[in-house]
Amino acid sequence: MFKSPTIKAISRLLQREPQVRQAPDADYLARVAQEQLIFAGQIEVHALPEIFHYWSNRYLLPMQQEHGFNHPEDFLAKSLLKVATDADLRAPRFISLGSGNCDAEVRIAKQMRDSGLNGFTIECVDINPTMLERGLQHAAEAGMDGVVVPVQGDFNRWRPQHSYDGIMANQSLHHVLELEDLFSQIHAALEPHGRFVTSDMVGRNGHQRWPEALEIVQEFWQQMPHPYRYNLQLQRMEESFLNWDCSVEGFEGVRAQDIMPLLLERFGFCYFLGYGNLVDPFIDRSFGHHFNPDGVWDRHFIDRVHARDEDEMRAGRIKPTHMQAVLSASQVGPCLHREGFSPEACVRVP
Repeated sequence: MFKSPTIKAISRLLQREPQVRQAPDADYLARVAQEQLIFAGQIEVHALPEIFHYWSNRYLLPMQQEHGFNHPEDFLAKSLLKVATDADLRAPRFISLGSGNCDAEVRIAKQMRDSGLNGFTIECVDINPTMLERGLQHAAEAGMDGVVVPVQGDFNRWRPQHSYDGIMANQSLHHVLELEDLFSQIHAALEPHGRFVTSDMVGRNGHQRWPEALEIVQEFWQQMPHPYRYNLQLQRMEESFLNWDCSVEGFEGVRAQDIMPLLLERFGFCYFLGYGNLVDPFIDRSFGHHFNPDGVWDRHFIDRVHARDEDEMRAGRIKPTHMQAVLSASQVGPCLHREGFSPEACVRVP
Protein backbone atom coordinates (compact mmCIF):
# COMPACT_ATOMS: atom_id res chain seq x y z
CA MET A 1 0.00 0.00 0.00
CA PHE A 2 1.24 3.49 -0.88
CA LYS A 3 0.62 6.19 1.71
CA SER A 4 -0.57 9.53 0.40
CA PRO A 5 2.32 12.02 0.40
CA THR A 6 1.90 15.55 1.70
CA ILE A 7 2.50 18.50 -0.62
CA LYS A 8 5.70 19.28 1.31
CA ALA A 9 6.89 15.69 0.86
CA ILE A 10 6.17 15.86 -2.86
CA SER A 11 8.08 19.13 -3.09
CA ARG A 12 11.08 17.65 -1.27
CA LEU A 13 11.06 14.63 -3.57
CA LEU A 14 11.10 16.83 -6.66
CA GLN A 15 13.93 18.96 -5.27
CA ARG A 16 15.96 15.92 -4.30
CA GLU A 17 15.50 14.08 -7.57
CA PRO A 18 14.83 16.64 -10.32
CA GLN A 19 13.16 15.05 -13.29
CA VAL A 20 13.91 17.62 -15.98
CA ARG A 21 16.87 16.80 -18.16
CA GLN A 22 17.87 19.05 -21.02
CA ALA A 23 17.51 16.92 -24.11
CA PRO A 24 20.23 17.32 -26.73
CA ASP A 25 19.01 19.45 -29.62
CA ALA A 26 19.29 16.58 -32.11
CA ASP A 27 17.28 14.26 -29.87
CA TYR A 28 14.63 16.88 -29.21
CA LEU A 29 14.25 17.71 -32.90
CA ALA A 30 13.96 13.99 -33.69
CA ARG A 31 11.17 13.66 -31.14
CA VAL A 32 9.39 16.69 -32.57
CA ALA A 33 9.63 15.21 -36.08
CA GLN A 34 8.28 11.87 -34.85
CA GLU A 35 5.42 13.58 -33.01
CA GLN A 36 4.44 15.53 -36.12
CA LEU A 37 4.58 12.38 -38.23
CA ILE A 38 2.42 10.41 -35.81
CA PHE A 39 -0.36 13.01 -35.60
CA ALA A 40 -0.30 14.57 -39.06
CA GLY A 41 -2.63 11.90 -40.43
CA GLN A 42 -4.89 11.52 -37.40
CA ILE A 43 -8.24 13.01 -38.29
CA GLU A 44 -10.05 11.55 -35.25
CA VAL A 45 -7.52 12.03 -32.45
CA HIS A 46 -10.01 11.25 -29.68
CA ALA A 47 -11.69 8.24 -31.37
CA LEU A 48 -11.74 5.18 -29.09
CA PRO A 49 -13.10 1.59 -29.27
CA GLU A 50 -16.78 0.95 -28.59
CA ILE A 51 -15.90 -0.97 -25.42
CA PHE A 52 -14.39 2.23 -24.04
CA HIS A 53 -17.76 3.94 -24.43
CA TYR A 54 -19.50 1.00 -22.70
CA TRP A 55 -17.12 1.41 -19.74
CA SER A 56 -17.23 5.22 -19.67
CA ASN A 57 -21.02 5.41 -19.90
CA ARG A 58 -21.50 2.83 -17.17
CA TYR A 59 -18.78 3.89 -14.75
CA LEU A 60 -17.11 7.20 -15.61
CA LEU A 61 -20.32 9.06 -16.48
CA PRO A 62 -21.86 8.72 -12.97
CA MET A 63 -18.61 10.00 -11.41
CA GLN A 64 -18.77 13.09 -13.63
CA GLN A 65 -22.52 13.61 -13.24
CA GLU A 66 -22.09 13.73 -9.46
CA HIS A 67 -20.41 17.10 -10.02
CA GLY A 68 -22.58 18.30 -12.92
CA PHE A 69 -20.59 17.08 -15.96
CA ASN A 70 -21.59 14.58 -18.65
CA HIS A 71 -18.27 13.96 -20.41
CA PRO A 72 -14.74 15.42 -20.50
CA GLU A 73 -15.53 18.12 -23.05
CA ASP A 74 -18.62 19.10 -21.06
CA PHE A 75 -16.36 19.41 -18.00
CA LEU A 76 -13.93 21.65 -19.90
CA ALA A 77 -16.68 23.84 -21.40
CA LYS A 78 -18.59 24.31 -18.13
CA SER A 79 -15.38 25.01 -16.19
CA LEU A 80 -14.32 27.77 -18.60
CA LEU A 81 -17.87 29.12 -18.71
CA LYS A 82 -17.91 29.31 -14.90
CA VAL A 83 -14.75 31.44 -14.94
CA ALA A 84 -16.39 33.91 -17.32
CA THR A 85 -19.72 34.09 -15.50
CA ASP A 86 -18.25 34.24 -11.96
CA ALA A 87 -16.00 37.16 -12.94
CA ASP A 88 -18.68 38.75 -15.18
CA LEU A 89 -16.24 38.97 -18.08
CA ARG A 90 -17.27 40.81 -21.25
CA ALA A 91 -14.55 39.44 -23.56
CA PRO A 92 -12.91 36.42 -21.93
CA ARG A 93 -9.62 35.26 -23.38
CA PHE A 94 -8.97 31.51 -23.30
CA ILE A 95 -6.17 29.37 -24.66
CA SER A 96 -5.87 25.64 -25.34
CA LEU A 97 -2.39 24.11 -25.20
CA GLY A 98 -1.89 21.11 -27.48
CA SER A 99 -5.12 21.50 -29.41
CA GLY A 100 -4.37 19.18 -32.33
CA ASN A 101 -7.14 19.46 -34.94
CA CYS A 102 -9.05 21.95 -32.73
CA ASP A 103 -12.16 19.80 -33.09
CA ALA A 104 -12.70 19.58 -29.31
CA GLU A 105 -12.14 23.33 -29.00
CA VAL A 106 -14.74 24.04 -31.69
CA ARG A 107 -17.29 21.89 -29.86
CA ILE A 108 -16.42 23.51 -26.53
CA ALA A 109 -16.74 26.99 -28.06
CA LYS A 110 -20.15 26.10 -29.51
CA GLN A 111 -21.34 24.81 -26.15
CA MET A 112 -20.23 27.99 -24.39
CA ARG A 113 -21.87 30.18 -27.03
CA ASP A 114 -25.08 28.14 -26.83
CA SER A 115 -24.98 28.73 -23.06
CA GLY A 116 -25.05 32.48 -23.67
CA LEU A 117 -21.36 33.42 -23.59
CA ASN A 118 -20.25 35.82 -26.33
CA GLY A 119 -17.20 37.93 -27.12
CA PHE A 120 -14.70 35.23 -26.16
CA THR A 121 -11.77 33.71 -28.05
CA ILE A 122 -9.95 30.40 -27.70
CA GLU A 123 -6.40 30.43 -29.02
CA CYS A 124 -5.39 26.90 -30.04
CA VAL A 125 -1.68 26.18 -29.76
CA ASP A 126 -0.18 23.11 -31.41
CA ILE A 127 3.16 22.23 -32.96
CA ASN A 128 1.66 20.43 -35.95
CA PRO A 129 0.77 22.78 -38.86
CA THR A 130 -1.24 20.09 -40.69
CA MET A 131 -3.54 19.67 -37.70
CA LEU A 132 -3.91 23.43 -37.29
CA GLU A 133 -4.95 23.74 -40.94
CA ARG A 134 -7.70 21.23 -40.22
CA GLY A 135 -8.57 23.28 -37.13
CA LEU A 136 -8.97 26.42 -39.22
CA GLN A 137 -11.33 24.53 -41.52
CA HIS A 138 -13.31 23.07 -38.58
CA ALA A 139 -13.73 26.55 -37.09
CA ALA A 140 -14.89 28.05 -40.38
CA GLU A 141 -17.39 25.24 -41.03
CA ALA A 142 -18.85 25.65 -37.54
CA GLY A 143 -19.10 29.43 -37.79
CA MET A 144 -16.35 29.78 -35.20
CA ASP A 145 -13.66 31.46 -37.25
CA GLY A 146 -12.32 34.38 -35.22
CA VAL A 147 -13.51 32.63 -32.05
CA VAL A 148 -11.33 29.50 -32.32
CA VAL A 149 -7.94 30.81 -33.43
CA PRO A 150 -5.22 28.25 -34.38
CA VAL A 151 -1.67 29.30 -33.48
CA GLN A 152 1.41 27.22 -34.26
CA GLY A 153 3.75 26.83 -31.31
CA ASP A 154 5.72 24.36 -29.21
CA PHE A 155 4.24 24.19 -25.72
CA ASN A 156 7.51 22.74 -24.44
CA ARG A 157 8.86 26.25 -25.05
CA TRP A 158 5.68 28.32 -24.81
CA ARG A 159 5.91 31.98 -23.84
CA PRO A 160 2.48 33.60 -23.40
CA GLN A 161 1.91 36.88 -25.18
CA HIS A 162 -1.14 37.75 -23.05
CA SER A 163 -2.73 36.98 -19.73
CA TYR A 164 -5.68 34.57 -19.82
CA ASP A 165 -8.93 34.05 -17.99
CA GLY A 166 -8.80 30.33 -18.67
CA ILE A 167 -6.04 28.00 -19.83
CA MET A 168 -7.01 24.54 -21.06
CA ALA A 169 -4.92 21.42 -21.61
CA ASN A 170 -6.98 18.52 -22.97
CA GLN A 171 -4.96 15.28 -23.11
CA SER A 172 -1.80 17.24 -23.89
CA LEU A 173 0.25 17.47 -20.67
CA HIS A 174 1.47 13.89 -21.06
CA HIS A 175 3.23 15.05 -24.25
CA VAL A 176 5.25 17.76 -22.45
CA LEU A 177 8.93 17.29 -21.73
CA GLU A 178 9.53 20.63 -20.00
CA LEU A 179 6.65 20.45 -17.52
CA GLU A 180 8.25 22.73 -14.94
CA ASP A 181 8.70 25.49 -17.47
CA LEU A 182 5.21 25.09 -18.92
CA PHE A 183 3.58 25.19 -15.49
CA SER A 184 5.59 28.30 -14.60
CA GLN A 185 4.34 30.00 -17.77
CA ILE A 186 0.74 28.93 -17.09
CA HIS A 187 0.95 30.17 -13.50
CA ALA A 188 2.28 33.56 -14.65
CA ALA A 189 -0.28 33.89 -17.47
CA LEU A 190 -3.40 33.26 -15.35
CA GLU A 191 -5.45 36.27 -14.37
CA PRO A 192 -6.10 36.42 -10.58
CA HIS A 193 -9.62 35.05 -11.18
CA GLY A 194 -8.36 32.65 -13.87
CA ARG A 195 -8.39 28.87 -13.87
CA PHE A 196 -6.22 26.18 -15.40
CA VAL A 197 -8.53 23.39 -16.61
CA THR A 198 -7.14 20.03 -17.63
CA SER A 199 -8.06 16.43 -18.45
CA ASP A 200 -5.14 14.04 -18.81
CA MET A 201 -3.27 10.78 -18.21
CA VAL A 202 -1.14 10.73 -15.06
CA GLY A 203 0.10 7.15 -14.78
CA ARG A 204 3.62 5.86 -15.22
CA ASN A 205 5.84 7.40 -17.92
CA GLY A 206 5.30 5.93 -21.37
CA HIS A 207 1.84 4.75 -20.19
CA GLN A 208 3.45 1.70 -18.61
CA ARG A 209 1.87 -0.07 -15.62
CA TRP A 210 3.58 0.28 -12.26
CA PRO A 211 4.62 -3.18 -10.87
CA GLU A 212 1.69 -3.47 -8.45
CA ALA A 213 -0.81 -2.82 -11.27
CA LEU A 214 1.07 -4.88 -13.85
CA GLU A 215 0.73 -7.99 -11.69
CA ILE A 216 -3.06 -7.66 -11.66
CA VAL A 217 -3.28 -6.84 -15.37
CA GLN A 218 -1.39 -10.08 -16.07
CA GLU A 219 -3.99 -12.01 -14.04
CA PHE A 220 -6.81 -10.69 -16.24
CA TRP A 221 -4.70 -11.08 -19.39
CA GLN A 222 -4.64 -14.83 -18.98
CA GLN A 223 -8.45 -14.86 -18.77
CA MET A 224 -8.88 -13.21 -22.19
CA PRO A 225 -9.56 -15.25 -25.32
CA HIS A 226 -6.33 -15.76 -27.21
CA PRO A 227 -7.30 -13.64 -30.27
CA TYR A 228 -7.98 -10.69 -27.94
CA ARG A 229 -4.27 -10.56 -27.07
CA TYR A 230 -3.26 -9.36 -30.51
CA ASN A 231 -1.98 -5.78 -30.40
CA LEU A 232 -3.73 -4.02 -33.27
CA GLN A 233 -1.52 -0.93 -33.15
CA LEU A 234 1.84 -2.68 -32.95
CA GLN A 235 0.64 -5.73 -34.95
CA ARG A 236 1.97 -8.42 -32.65
CA MET A 237 0.60 -11.17 -30.44
CA GLU A 238 1.15 -10.65 -26.70
CA GLU A 239 0.81 -13.95 -24.82
CA SER A 240 1.49 -11.91 -21.68
CA PHE A 241 0.85 -8.21 -21.51
CA LEU A 242 4.01 -6.40 -22.63
CA ASN A 243 4.67 -3.35 -20.50
CA TRP A 244 5.77 -1.24 -23.45
CA ASP A 245 7.26 2.23 -22.91
CA CYS A 246 5.67 4.32 -25.68
CA SER A 247 7.70 7.42 -24.79
CA VAL A 248 10.83 6.10 -26.54
CA GLU A 249 9.75 7.92 -29.72
CA GLY A 250 8.02 11.28 -29.81
CA PHE A 251 6.56 12.63 -26.59
CA GLU A 252 3.77 10.15 -25.80
CA GLY A 253 3.56 9.85 -22.00
CA VAL A 254 7.07 11.25 -21.73
CA ARG A 255 6.60 12.57 -18.17
CA ALA A 256 3.09 11.51 -17.25
CA GLN A 257 4.04 10.44 -13.72
CA ASP A 258 5.37 13.92 -12.89
CA ILE A 259 2.17 15.80 -13.75
CA MET A 260 0.36 15.30 -10.43
CA PRO A 261 3.31 16.06 -8.11
CA LEU A 262 4.14 19.23 -10.03
CA LEU A 263 0.52 20.41 -10.10
CA LEU A 264 0.29 19.92 -6.33
CA GLU A 265 3.50 21.82 -5.83
CA ARG A 266 2.59 24.80 -8.04
CA PHE A 267 -1.20 25.22 -8.07
CA GLY A 268 -4.24 25.07 -5.85
CA PHE A 269 -6.83 22.40 -6.70
CA CYS A 270 -10.45 23.58 -6.90
CA TYR A 271 -11.83 20.35 -8.38
CA PHE A 272 -10.31 16.93 -8.96
CA LEU A 273 -11.53 13.61 -10.38
CA GLY A 274 -9.11 10.68 -10.37
CA TYR A 275 -10.12 7.41 -12.04
CA GLY A 276 -9.02 4.33 -14.00
CA ASN A 277 -5.90 2.17 -14.02
CA LEU A 278 -6.18 -1.59 -14.57
CA VAL A 279 -8.92 -1.19 -17.16
CA ASP A 280 -6.77 0.99 -19.46
CA PRO A 281 -5.15 -1.73 -21.64
CA PHE A 282 -8.48 -3.47 -22.21
CA ILE A 283 -10.35 -0.42 -23.54
CA ASP A 284 -7.61 1.35 -25.48
CA ARG A 285 -6.86 1.31 -29.21
CA SER A 286 -4.39 -1.58 -29.07
CA PHE A 287 -6.76 -4.22 -27.68
CA GLY A 288 -10.13 -2.59 -27.06
CA HIS A 289 -11.44 -3.15 -30.59
CA HIS A 290 -11.48 -6.92 -29.92
CA PHE A 291 -14.23 -6.50 -27.32
CA ASN A 292 -17.87 -6.54 -28.36
CA PRO A 293 -19.86 -4.11 -26.17
CA ASP A 294 -22.98 -6.17 -26.88
CA GLY A 295 -21.31 -9.43 -25.83
CA VAL A 296 -22.27 -10.76 -22.38
CA TRP A 297 -18.80 -12.18 -21.65
CA ASP A 298 -17.08 -9.03 -22.86
CA ARG A 299 -19.16 -6.71 -20.71
CA HIS A 300 -18.81 -8.96 -17.67
CA PHE A 301 -15.03 -9.03 -18.12
CA ILE A 302 -14.81 -5.21 -18.23
CA ASP A 303 -17.17 -5.00 -15.23
CA ARG A 304 -14.86 -7.27 -13.22
CA VAL A 305 -11.75 -5.31 -14.18
CA HIS A 306 -13.41 -2.04 -13.18
CA ALA A 307 -14.56 -3.46 -9.84
CA ARG A 308 -11.02 -4.62 -9.09
CA ASP A 309 -9.75 -1.20 -10.13
CA GLU A 310 -11.98 0.56 -7.61
CA ASP A 311 -11.20 -1.92 -4.81
CA GLU A 312 -7.44 -1.63 -5.29
CA MET A 313 -7.51 2.17 -5.54
CA ARG A 314 -9.67 2.59 -2.45
CA ALA A 315 -7.29 0.32 -0.55
CA GLY A 316 -4.38 2.50 -1.69
CA ARG A 317 -2.58 -0.36 -3.46
CA ILE A 318 -2.75 1.31 -6.88
CA LYS A 319 -3.31 4.90 -8.02
CA PRO A 320 -5.52 6.47 -10.71
CA THR A 321 -3.97 6.94 -14.14
CA HIS A 322 -6.46 9.61 -15.32
CA MET A 323 -7.60 12.92 -13.91
CA GLN A 324 -9.76 15.95 -14.55
CA ALA A 325 -8.89 19.06 -12.60
CA VAL A 326 -9.62 22.75 -12.18
CA LEU A 327 -6.70 24.66 -10.68
CA SER A 328 -5.95 28.18 -9.56
CA ALA A 329 -2.66 30.03 -9.22
CA SER A 330 -3.12 29.84 -5.43
CA GLN A 331 -5.29 27.79 -3.09
CA VAL A 332 -8.75 29.37 -3.01
CA GLY A 333 -10.61 26.94 -0.78
CA PRO A 334 -11.28 23.23 -0.26
CA CYS A 335 -10.97 20.96 -3.26
CA LEU A 336 -14.08 19.16 -4.48
CA HIS A 337 -13.27 15.48 -5.14
CA ARG A 338 -14.50 11.92 -4.81
CA GLU A 339 -14.40 10.60 -1.26
CA GLY A 340 -11.02 8.97 -0.71
CA PHE A 341 -9.65 10.35 -3.99
CA SER A 342 -8.07 13.66 -3.03
CA PRO A 343 -5.27 14.92 -5.31
CA GLU A 344 -2.69 14.09 -2.63
CA ALA A 345 -4.07 10.56 -2.22
CA CYS A 346 -3.81 9.92 -5.96
CA VAL A 347 -0.08 10.55 -6.31
CA ARG A 348 2.04 7.46 -7.02
CA VAL A 349 5.54 8.42 -5.88
CA PRO A 350 8.23 6.47 -7.80
